[in-house]
Amino acid sequence: MTAGEAEKSAAEVEVDDHDGGAAVEAWSWGAGTDGQLGTGTLEDQLLPQPLHQFSDLRISRVACGGAHSIALTVDGKVLTWGRGTKGQLGHGEVVNCLKPKHVESLDRFVITNVSAGWNHSGFVTVSGHLFMCGDGSFGQLGTGDHQSHSSPTEVSYFVSEHVEQIACGMRHSLVLVRGPQESIIYGFGSAKHGQIGASESGSHKVRSFNLPTLIYGFENLKIAYIYANGDQSAALSADGQLYTWGRGFGGSSSNHSPCILPSSLRFSQVALGWNHALLIADGEAYMLGGKHHGLLSSSQPLKIEQQPSTSSAQYTLDNLSSQSPPLERIHCIGEEKVVYIAAGAEHSALVTEKGKILTWGWGEHGQLGLGNTDDQTIPHTVNITYKGRTSDHIRVYCGSGFTLMMTSPSLNLRHAYSTSTWHKAWFFLLLS
Repeated sequence: MTAGEAEKSAAEVEVDDHDGGAAVEAWSWGAGTDGQLGTGTLEDQLLPQPLHQFSDLRISRVACGGAHSIALTVDGKVLTWGRGTKGQLGHGEVVNCLKPKHVESLDRFVITNVSAGWNHSGFVTVSGHLFMCGDGSFGQLGTGDHQSHSSPTEVSYFVSEHVEQIACGMRHSLVLVRGPQESIIYGFGSAKHGQIGASESGSHKVRSFNLPTLIYGFENLKIAYIYANGDQSAALSADGQLYTWGRGFGGSSSNHSPCILPSSLRFSQVALGWNHALLIADGEAYMLGGKHHGLLSSSQPLKIEQQPSTSSAQYTLDNLSSQSPPLERIHCIGEEKVVYIAAGAEHSALVTEKGKILTWGWGEHGQLGLGNTDDQTIPHTVNITYKGRTSDHIRVYCGSGFTLMMTSPSLNLRHAYSTSTWHKAWFFLLLS
């Protein structure tokens, strides 16, 4: 059996687990000047706009980047749209695309995991191969040079490894490889703010890496998910503990080594923004950092102090910032539990158990979907009428200044056949 045949066979097995035939309902709003909304126009939208081109597709996952978007179908095919001037759409050209378009060069593979960075994209196949495209000027494609690529290019460093996840930030990327006893995380691209971690010697002077470099601090740990956005990096362990490194939250100093968030809470989802993070624990939503462009400031913070990861103390900083970020519970949603979260550059969104979509934060481009360009300090409900689906079938995704929403049974994470491409998932559903 050839590699392509093996991938198609794997896809056929997985697709059998999905609810079949139901149409996708999709909307987008916010910044649209690069085509990232998929509406066919180059205009910002202050209210949700329907995207009818998804109605005949079965979408399982979506990723939103700086000004482009990626959609993954349940059979492992990829569509991209939006800004393409660095080749991040993977279409073999460097032009914008105003509507979703298949990435034909990936059609012979079954893609299980995708991520969208500022100007680059990553794709993981069911057999564990990693492909990257877009801007490579900081080494964020991991190809050993600083070249950009307009078609997905395999990262040869991982040919003998089985890659599970890719996470793309502004100018850096993270890769999760599952080892026999522990999880292995690699990083490449810009390292200016510590988002790639410290080098093996412990030096923090290296500004970028164009080949994957091991991120120390996760020895003997099982990592469920990795996250990257802006100059931030994070990982969620299988037992629900959060590790962060890179540019500090809420104005705190950068960390060049993973630091655990000391909390008795066990988190099931994480969404990473430029200066903040959203987390879910037991149906409650929390936020780290923020306080800029209208991010939450109305609740009483729970004071925390970040601690270096104890699994690799020799690679941690001697002096961490005394400005520890507050862990803030989001109280403004009534008694409803939160089932899903999403973070853009500087705005946030969540889905409640009753299927409500709420947004807050930076609103300059209409990315909050409230009909105006105002910043919002607390969550506000987005008015969208959709067919009667449960909250399991509703997902919202945030890019830099824009937002997408989809409803479909195929989005139910209990049917996920790999890992979360949005960097936010319910790992206990996969471990149970």
